Amino acid sequence: MYPLLFRTVLTRMDPESAHHAAMVVIRLAGIPPFSWAARALTRPAPALATEVMGLAFESPFGVSAGFDKDAVAVRGLSALGFGHVEVGTVTAIPQAGNPRPRLFRLVPDRAVVNRMGFNNHGADAAARRLRVLRRRARRVVIGVNIGKSRVVDVADATADYVRSATLLAPLADYLVVNVSSPNTPGLRGLQAVETLRPLLEAVRLAAGSTPLLVKIAPDLPDDEITAIAGLAVDVGLDGLIATNTTITRAGLVTDEQIVAAAGEGGLSGAPLKARALEVLSIVRSVVPRQFAVVSAGGVETAADVRERLAAGADLVQGYTAFLYRGPLWARQINRGLARDA
Repeated sequence: MYPLLFRTVLTRMDPESAHHAAMVVIRLAGIPPFSWAARALTRPAPALATEVMGLAFESPFGVSAGFDKDAVAVRGLSALGFGHVEVGTVTAIPQAGNPRPRLFRLVPDRAVVNRMGFNNHGADAAARRLRVLRRRARRVVIGVNIGKSRVVDVADATADYVRSATLLAPLADYLVVNVSSPNTPGLRGLQAVETLRPLLEAVRLAAGSTPLLVKIAPDLPDDEITAIAGLAVDVGLDGLIATNTTITRAGLVTDEQIVAAAGEGGLSGAPLKARALEVLSIVRSVVPRQFAVVSAGGVETAADVRERLAAGADLVQGYTAFLYRGPLWARQINRGLARDA
């Protein structure tokens, strides 16, 4: 039913408008009695439970940052079967993001181009919502992804990240430093090791006992990926997320004019699969086994998740395929994983 709905209705809607409409339904899925019915249908099998960074996950498969930017649909996403929900990217200062249109489907590639620009209501608003979730929600693992506010100069990025970390770390199960989005000017420059070290050290201090990870881009050369992974271990981080979206457009089958019309931004979805797996393998080969590695990028099926786990991922995240496969996507993956458990 969902593929028909996608082809006949959703593809005719502006992608961002379609996302907002879907979020209404997802939020309803997190409210009783709808949540009871959803959980009965989607609850992961007990055999899928895993412990990472001292946290208990019902499933190794979760939803990555970018889907629920303001922590408004955590309960609904959990009710749909995701083992964790990473909210954000959240910035210290509220911001509207880039002008619309800023989200584009590349349907033949099962991909999306976005240049959202960290649109969110800010760290204070996210903290208020997370406090409510912690009081009322069924226990769900919530990660919080933080980024640089657009109006803050790159030279002042550390203080900006520290402000968000100070507000949000006490309310998060884990915290992620995002220095790899292509949609904030100058942000990816923070991935340089000499710049990244003082940033991560400061955020590590602000995060206290909350597990801290860093998220990296797939476009980095292999030697830089190795250096950042080593730095993350040296600074005392708990893990690393590989990867964010890519700025490359190689190998796409979508009509070139459609790709050109989408313009700049981060590409996510199926075309990222091969590189995301390569980066995962590089990172896992240079970090200790107890260091958490989260794989994201191009994940569509239970077989994809199994492949990432076999390659050394502790957790796996997805987002773009949710748009193409519909609300029972996490259930499909969890059932596929359970058959092999």
